[in-house]
Order: sequence, then structure tokens, then C-alpha cells
Amino acid sequence: MPKASNLQKGNIVNIDNHPYQVKQIDVHTPSARGANTLYKVRFAALITGQKLDQTYKGNDMLEEMVVDKRRVSFLYRDQDMYTFMDGENYEQYTLAAESLEGQIQWLVDGLEGITALLRDGHPLCIELPATIDLEIVDTAPVIKGATATNRNKPATLSNGVSVLVPEYMTTGETVRVNTETGQYMSRVKT
Repeated sequence: MPKASNLQKGNIVNIDNHPYQVKQIDVHTPSARGANTLYKVRFAALITGQKLDQTYKGNDMLEEMVVDKRRVSFLYRDQDMYTFMDGENYEQYTLAAESLEGQIQWLVDGLEGITALLRDGHPLCIELPATIDLEIVDTAPVIKGATATNRNKPATLSNGVSVLVPEYMTTGETVRVNTETGQYMSRVKT
């Protein structure tokens, strides 16, 4: 049972017999003497995706939920259902689009490094890899004299997402993108 002060993003806890994942933690330290540090936690229900905001004191105990983590790869999409395959036993798991809120745009055919969270053999949600490498399919031409400065231009990636990249990048180059923030991180040398 973790204390509220030990919670980390991604932890899964049991609230009213439902699994919730920690999405964001804000720590508020009051200036008054003797006042408790407060932890404002935003949870997302793993089954419904519903958001829940709770405030805890540092010593409040939460019940951690035990889930199985399996390495999976993305196979295909069938309307609003997304299918993943376990890399060890080749079992397939299907999740609805509602359980993949904010992650669908990063699912490209054959994407590996995904972790599926299972409870009693049923998938609850997935965790994407922290970064993903994608090719630039459309961007403005290189500006003459462009250097590695902090000036950016929009680029469309192979998955259809638009990100800001340095102005010296060209179509056909591969870039590394943060799947959580959706921001360009670096150029991938091939």
C-alpha cells in the first residue's frame, strides 16, 4: 500500500473497486507551520477513461491494484477496435478507442515496445513507449543558411501528426517524437 507521498505517474490504484491510473500529481506545500503537504492527484479510470481528481495528505494510504504487464505489438485497427498481440504467447487483445484516449495517433502498424496492462486476463489499457521514430512526409523546403538554431517549422509525419521540427530538416528524414507530449526530440541517423 503506497502512501500518497510515494505515488508516481503511471501507478495503478484501487478506488471503489475500480482500477485508476495516476496521470498527474501536483504537490502543494502550504506556508503555514504545521500544515500538511497536499498531493492533488488526477486519475483516469482504466476501463471508462473517466477523469477523477483527488487530494491527499502525505501519509494517506492508497490501495495498489495488482495488474499483469505484457509486452505487445500493435497489429491492426477494425473500426473503433484496436488489436494487439502478445510477443511471447501470440495471444491477441482488443481494446476500444475510448480506452486509448490520446494514444491512437501514435499507433502505427507493427509498433513494438507497447505494454498492455491486464487484470484477470482482460486488457485494461496500454502504455506506449516513451518515444517513437517516424518519417517526415511533408515539410517546407530547407531555408538557405538555416543552422541548428531554435527556429522551427511544421512537419507532417508518416502517421499524419504535425509537429514542429528545426528548419534544417527535410522530407524523408526520420525524427524521434515524445509520445506523451507530442514534441520533436531529435533527428534519427540511419
